[in-house]
Amino acid sequence: MKMESVPQNTEYRQSMGQLLMLYTQVDRLIMEICAERLAQAPDEDAELSLAKQVGDESRHVSIQRQWMREFGTQPTPVITPAQEQMIRAHFRSLTWIDFLADLYICVEALGSEAVERIVPLADPGTRASLRVPLTDEMDHVAFGVARLQQELAQLSETERKEFLTRLPARIEALTDVFHGFGFSVRDMFEAVGVDYDRLCRMLEERQKELIAELAFVGQPPQSARAAVGVSA
Repeated sequence: MKMESVPQNTEYRQSMGQLLMLYTQVDRLIMEICAERLAQAPDEDAELSLAKQVGDESRHVSIQRQWMREFGTQPTPVITPAQEQMIRAHFRSLTWIDFLADLYICVEALGSEAVERIVPLADPGTRASLRVPLTDEMDHVAFGVARLQQELAQLSETERKEFLTRLPARIEALTDVFHGFGFSVRDMFEAVGVDYDRLCRMLEERQKELIAELAFVGQPPQSARAAVGVSA
């Protein structure tokens, strides 16, 4: 990456620097969470996918740290050590099916959707730094959704409906915790040019789409979207 790709606008640099740090911290946490979960993977396929993700997230952290050095952002953590420990403790406490829901639906799918909305507005260097991580995260989300469908298929229809009915509340609870960490996500996104209210509406639509895919166990995602009238 070339130094001329680093923007000079002070407000943009400060806010994008915080977002880059936040994204890097989240990727490192996901790496650690997946590494810890390896020993509890229910089968070899899950174990291999988690192991691959550990390697992917490690690569993302390296890419992002290299770009942050060129970008010139202050290496000040956005999430505190105590908050990181809270996140680790939460994921350690989850059953396998809840782990899949919280990590791959709440964090990976919706989180990567939000980051994708930054890319068209970002400077060339930041766009380049996010290319590999966002591509990998598509694979991670695909794994998570497929495994969650597999687990839901083993439940009774009543249990499956109850799980999916509770899923929006799980997403909201994790979002509330995240917003309670003491920094303004809205301010950071708006400072780099994102329409935050529009972003929230898009994330709500993405959430509906994901739940539709999970609700139609055994059907291809496109069929599920068509059946409930949800568009991407």
